[in-house]
Amino acid sequence: MKTVCGIDLGTQSCKVLIYDYETKVVLARSQVPVEMISENDGTREQKAEWYDTALKSCFDKVDASLKATVAAIGISGHQHSFVPLDETGKPLYNVKLWCDTSTAPECDQLTSAAGGETALIAETGLPMRPGYTAPKVQWLKNHKPELFAKLRHILLPHDYLNFLLTGEYTAEYGDASGTALFDVRKREWSKKVCNLIDPVVIAYLPRLVEPGAIAGKVSETAAALFGLPVGTLVASGGGDNMMGAIGTGAVKDGFLTMSLGTSGTLFGFSNTPVIDPSGNLAAFCSSSGGWLPLLCTMNCTVASEEFRTLFGLDVKAFDAEAAKAPIGADGMVILPFFNGERTPNLPNGRASVNGATSANFKRENLARASLEAAIFGMRIGMEGFSELGFKAREIRLIGGGAKSKIWQNIAANVMNLPVRVPKSDEAAAMGGAIQALWTLLKKDAVPDVSIESLVDEHVVLDGGATATPDQDSVTAYNAAYQEYAKYLSALGPLYK
Repeated sequence: MKTVCGIDLGTQSCKVLIYDYETKVVLARSQVPVEMISENDGTREQKAEWYDTALKSCFDKVDASLKATVAAIGISGHQHSFVPLDETGKPLYNVKLWCDTSTAPECDQLTSAAGGETALIAETGLPMRPGYTAPKVQWLKNHKPELFAKLRHILLPHDYLNFLLTGEYTAEYGDASGTALFDVRKREWSKKVCNLIDPVVIAYLPRLVEPGAIAGKVSETAAALFGLPVGTLVASGGGDNMMGAIGTGAVKDGFLTMSLGTSGTLFGFSNTPVIDPSGNLAAFCSSSGGWLPLLCTMNCTVASEEFRTLFGLDVKAFDAEAAKAPIGADGMVILPFFNGERTPNLPNGRASVNGATSANFKRENLARASLEAAIFGMRIGMEGFSELGFKAREIRLIGGGAKSKIWQNIAANVMNLPVRVPKSDEAAAMGGAIQALWTLLKKDAVPDVSIESLVDEHVVLDGGATATPDQDSVTAYNAAYQEYAKYLSALGPLYK
């Protein structure tokens, strides 16, 4: 028996999945948590050593005989986070995460040096945002010059796990496109933007491999540490959104994936680059051969979790409370910016409750408004997709919030699109496994193998649409969204 392995290094946990691609059965799953360092100045960091430990703990939970069947591995990792290594491959400093907003001054510095945001978008397809990798590298140079002097390798989290397994320094187009150091049109590192930080930076970036290509093979050291066969293929891998696209079947034009987690993302496959002049949609590449325009919000399920904790309710009770309220929460609107915000670009954002009166200030309205706010944030991206000519047909819903029936219905009606939920709730890890299979079959010269055909075969959706738009509800949500937009327009300038 041969199997493939998908690894998903998320912000909160590391997961390993072993998949028998012949019987289409997941044979093993394991998961361990990963901690986070948080500071009031917007700092959000982890230690690369925690990734080593988490990955080993995950593999230690898998039976040795099953690990011996693994023929290929595909790795997903949270995007943008900066893993700085010295010449020996040892971490120099903490990993600054995608949700770290302390680099806002570095964004201004780099934008000014480039000649403005329009010039950056023309060069790479992306503006500078605190979430991206480039300002984190500039931050290290500004704040830790003695460590920057020792820097020799700039990796992303999935690149780092590939390095742990293979000893090779590699990157692929999808994850690399989220660094703001990469030209998404030409699919190559941008020397011009690297030079804004320092001329040495481009030499510290890893070599690029195409999606589905072999990044390396499991080394003897990694085999002994993780219990894997020496020489196991390691695929190119990708960012968590790119691998989530594979794991949900968003590898063809017209399909969108919406992820409802701590952060919220909305993304869809395109055969051509999709460049948003406003910068709200990130012009990323995919990890399956095309492009993946994407919206990311930093506060998706955050508001509902904060209010749920405040009310002392479990998830089902909270959803039931929200269901008591009408669409639009009787005029109550929550701006959910507990952690600053990436889209819209409000790094100093704060959460607020708006439209409250003595008549509507009720628990059920607060609950519903917190659920609605997450999807209203996504609608900003949906409008961007429409303006840029992307014709959406269906949304594939993933993440913790995808399990909520009320959230499924809110998403369908706010977006006015049918919503379906994949059977597997581990889309990124499953995407890694499918990409690993693609790499394995290409290596074995299997005829007519394509990522599209593999997705059709291995991504299972629950029967039919989970939620479909109701036109009366769509109309009501159009009005509620305008209320949200009104408060965002009025308060947004306070948080720039």
